[in-house]
Amino acid sequence: MPRQKLVIVGNGMAGIRCLEEILKKDPDRFDVTVFGNEPYPNYNRIQLSKVLQGDTVLEDITLNSWDWYEKNDIRLYPGETVIEIDQDKHLVKTDKNRITPYDKLILATGSNPFILPLPGVDKKGVITFRNIKDCLKIIEYSKTSKDAVVIGGGLLGLESARGLLDLGLNVKVVHISDYLMNRQLDKTASHLLQLQLEKQGMEFLLNKKTVEITGNEYADGLKFSDGDELKADLVIMAVGIRPNIKLAEENGIPTHRGIIVNDFMETKIPDIYAVGECVEHQGRCYGLVAPLYQQGKVLANHLCEEKTDGYTGSIDSAKLKVSGVDVFSAGQINEQENTKTIKSYDGWGMTYKKVLVENGKIKGAILFGDTRESTHLSRLINKEADVEEYLNTETEKNSETSVVCSMQDDEIICGCNGVEKGTIVQAIKEKGLTTVAQVKACTNASRSCGTCKSLVADLLKLTIGDEFDSTKKEEPICECTTMTRDEVVSAIRTMGLTNVREVMNVLDWENKEGCSKCRPAINYYLNMVNPSHYVDDQESRFVNERMHANIQMNGTYSVVPRMYGGVTNSDELRKIADIADKYQVPMIKLTGGQRIDLLGVDKEDLPKMWKDLNMRSGFAYAKSVRTVKTCVGEKFCRFGTQDSIDMGIQLEKKFEGLNTPHKVKMGVSACPRSCAESGIKDVGVIGVQGGWEIYVGGNGGTKLRTADLLCKVKESGEVLEYAGAFLQYYRENAKYLERTSAWIERVGIEHVRDVLSSKETRDQLNQRMDEALSTIEDPWASVLSNKETQKKLYQKVYVGGNEK
Repeated sequence: MPRQKLVIVGNGMAGIRCLEEILKKDPDRFDVTVFGNEPYPNYNRIQLSKVLQGDTVLEDITLNSWDWYEKNDIRLYPGETVIEIDQDKHLVKTDKNRITPYDKLILATGSNPFILPLPGVDKKGVITFRNIKDCLKIIEYSKTSKDAVVIGGGLLGLESARGLLDLGLNVKVVHISDYLMNRQLDKTASHLLQLQLEKQGMEFLLNKKTVEITGNEYADGLKFSDGDELKADLVIMAVGIRPNIKLAEENGIPTHRGIIVNDFMETKIPDIYAVGECVEHQGRCYGLVAPLYQQGKVLANHLCEEKTDGYTGSIDSAKLKVSGVDVFSAGQINEQENTKTIKSYDGWGMTYKKVLVENGKIKGAILFGDTRESTHLSRLINKEADVEEYLNTETEKNSETSVVCSMQDDEIICGCNGVEKGTIVQAIKEKGLTTVAQVKACTNASRSCGTCKSLVADLLKLTIGDEFDSTKKEEPICECTTMTRDEVVSAIRTMGLTNVREVMNVLDWENKEGCSKCRPAINYYLNMVNPSHYVDDQESRFVNERMHANIQMNGTYSVVPRMYGGVTNSDELRKIADIADKYQVPMIKLTGGQRIDLLGVDKEDLPKMWKDLNMRSGFAYAKSVRTVKTCVGEKFCRFGTQDSIDMGIQLEKKFEGLNTPHKVKMGVSACPRSCAESGIKDVGVIGVQGGWEIYVGGNGGTKLRTADLLCKVKESGEVLEYAGAFLQYYRENAKYLERTSAWIERVGIEHVRDVLSSKETRDQLNQRMDEALSTIEDPWASVLSNKETQKKLYQKVYVGGNEK
């Protein structure tokens, strides 16, 4: 029989998850067309805050790559919006006048950010935070902004506030309620959360109702109902979402708050279905991912004509990490007249638990700081268990193995993706799965936030026993292989592998072309193992590293010339000013690393600008040692104890351009006042009377981390010795894209101190460091000497009048 034509309107998480389920059940049933109004493949919207915070890149939050659509014969029309549905003829029409027939139509139009109807809301600098475009726009505005205000103290508002902090802005959160996350937490948990976030640098204005956004063309502040005002040059609107029902409304499909559906996700129009945040089921709309995935699974069963009980609704449940703080809430969160509670509070350890009970049944729970009981409590809340069942299982609270053992097959292991225990067990047994990564690839469990990885591991142990090596905690470097980072590096060393494709072929990669996660990692490991004989594979690098410049949201690039230790002179400044005029650079900005950023440069102008500048690259785009920030030091500052500028310049000249697992930022301060913020750098040096203190593993990012003291030394040469040994040990042992802060937390500062305490070991590490440094060339100079590279990467080619 010919395939039925299935059209999905929406390329988001809910619609594509439904499609994934259909492909698993009956891949030959439908001829599939997908329309998405964003110009991207399916991505994980939950992880957008991590992109804003600088913890990850867009490639890493992609759930299904362009190749996935092609391999599954799915026609995807990105950046194209369906505007009309002909129910009689079973046709949809797009904003590009494309007409497509359907037998079955799924509306997965998602939701839109709610925008408060305030005077001034349309001013420049007022941005919502909902999609990739918003994320990129916020990053761009942050480069010229100083004071940011987030309107909304819910999860999305707090996550965006954390990202703005990482972008170097002063951040205030305005919330209409008297406590944060009032839909998920009670006042006690919210107070603890506020204390933690204030330590990170956020400020809060609670019980504040915004009535106007002030300014002329650009926003410059807020006015409140109590008469107070607040200055701000960037305003993020994060006050909630509303189901996107426009298409349904305009085409006669019944709606209320959302598109109305029954238990089988059918609308009242034959052959038209709806799933996800756009849906209203039994009077409720859902914004969390787990219910949406449950809806998708029900719809997939229904369309594939498999038996299903239908979707009966979900209990609100969320296990979250808010700016690094673990919280959990499920069901009822506030006491009512007949509610009794079981509570525990530890103000010193910053943990809190509240279990709500009505008529002897568990109705809800809140956990803060320690969320190990979340799976157990979710199960009890979902089945409205007797409180005695909770009280009589004290050991179950701290033993997740016993939790998975006692769970029924239809209970959820992975809340984000709606994956049941029985589904995982069946996959383990039928497909011989032995690792968490294999379970993730096969079932989607732990695919999103990853907090259920320990439960998946316990389920593996429970199911296959001794075949599961619980001591092997390392995961494969990606889903293309079962090999870990250490196994790949060992194979490169012992087998003498020399290029990315050879590694993937010899080590039997499942995806012979690799992916955006493993190819850059392999490229780095090859370079680290054998820097003298390795030829860099530019195609395996991210676009910024290929182009030797940071790409911006409008397709232009930024140029950051090297300024050692943040020091420049009048000749360099005149040259930069003249070149900025020559190439009509739209923005010149001082960076947080004490350099000058020329923003908005066209691709074809990059080589010409580098030639005119005749300065070295600042490596502001690379996974490498980027910059060394300094204070003015003893030469000018009356508090300075050491020559921080000279020390910073020595460090920067020594290690500039060094390839590292992730970006490395350094700072040198002349005294413990640490004006160069040395205490939160990957390598920070602080001058003290008679010498220097060396700190490592700091991070001013999402997980603000104070650096650990590595050692104290007397001479400047010792600073270079210890810094070189530390960086080389990090290079040789960290995973690709693992910051020094995460690496130090994983291996422990005591271990690193112990390794570097040996003079012989430090000398060996520095010898290998010197070998790596000897191969480094300034990339701008390399491009200028290679006409073929200039033509391939920087020249625009026009075919039929269109740029290619």
